[in-house]
Amino acid sequence: MSNKFFFSLCYMYVGLSLEPLIGAIAAGNVVVIKPSELAPAAASVLANTVHSYLDNKAVKVIQGGPSVGDQLLEQKWDKILFTAAKHLTPVMLELGGKCPAVVDELSSSWDIEMTIRRILAGKFGICAGQACIGIDYILVEKKFKSTLVQQMKVFIKKLFREDPKETNTIARIINKNHLMRLKNLLDEPLVKASIVYGGSIDEDHLFIEPTILVDPPLNAAIMNEEIFGPLLPIITLEKIEDCIEFIRSRPRPLAIYAFTKNEKLKRRLISETSSGSLTFNDTIVQYVADSLPFGGVGESGFGRYHGKFSFDAFTHEKAVVKRNFLTDVWFRSPPWNDHKLELFRSIYRYDYLDLVLITLGIKKKSKKP
Repeated sequence: MSNKFFFSLCYMYVGLSLEPLIGAIAAGNVVVIKPSELAPAAASVLANTVHSYLDNKAVKVIQGGPSVGDQLLEQKWDKILFTAAKHLTPVMLELGGKCPAVVDELSSSWDIEMTIRRILAGKFGICAGQACIGIDYILVEKKFKSTLVQQMKVFIKKLFREDPKETNTIARIINKNHLMRLKNLLDEPLVKASIVYGGSIDEDHLFIEPTILVDPPLNAAIMNEEIFGPLLPIITLEKIEDCIEFIRSRPRPLAIYAFTKNEKLKRRLISETSSGSLTFNDTIVQYVADSLPFGGVGESGFGRYHGKFSFDAFTHEKAVVKRNFLTDVWFRSPPWNDHKLELFRSIYRYDYLDLVLITLGIKKKSKKP
């Protein structure tokens, strides 16, 4: 098959792979392309071209039949783009996950108080922690741990009173099964030993006291399952910057909260972590702002809604093109020849001067493939 006829076969086939690839690379992703086995020659061209011109650590082309595609689909991906399917229903998933709160060392007593109040309200005040965007655990430097824990004990009593069960200042657990799940999280011996405040449970009244734990085992269920209740582990770090690697080592959360005045740390959290949302020096407020999208990423869900974003999620922007019959691009139609292919190459390179020179016959055929 000559190049000029092969071009018509490859044109859309390769374009369907390369066009989204451009956007994916521009957004900072690594990509795997699985070409259709029904066009092996075009797939081979794509594989050889990508291998020759792009970083193979960032972009790979994997050829093969349906079994290869099935094996690829068994892997974990952030996003999959298909160009064909028998039935497809678009979905949005809002899943949740373990939302961390990073607490930097704060020197001002007012900053500390605001931090504690907002953390406690975001954890225990919102449905007793039974909220997908509630704080799941805290990351703090070891040297600031004592101050944080001491102040949390004080303000729990201020905000929820001495006996929150009797004063009804904290919500009940939604049902008995959920309460027993939370109880089992606390019943692990090393987890129970890490409790520094609270821990009492009233099964008959579906009540769990606000509970603080310090450094429970990281392999315990409480640090690997979404807690969804009034249990708050505090994990200590040698330095607060270690929070970046800690968060990155775990599934991406629906929300990250960070209490800090350190602008460098803020920039690193923005650029080096991935989450549905990132809120500095407060909790939950991102959900109230209907001008912001709400949704997860990776394991915490996909898609987004809220305000105008909900409208966008349930509508489709249809592309409409209107043209007249007066003019046309003459070289867009067969029969193909070398002159037309040269014109196409100029267009793809956005080389409009070259396009004019070739059209006028001033420039000869390029020696490039």
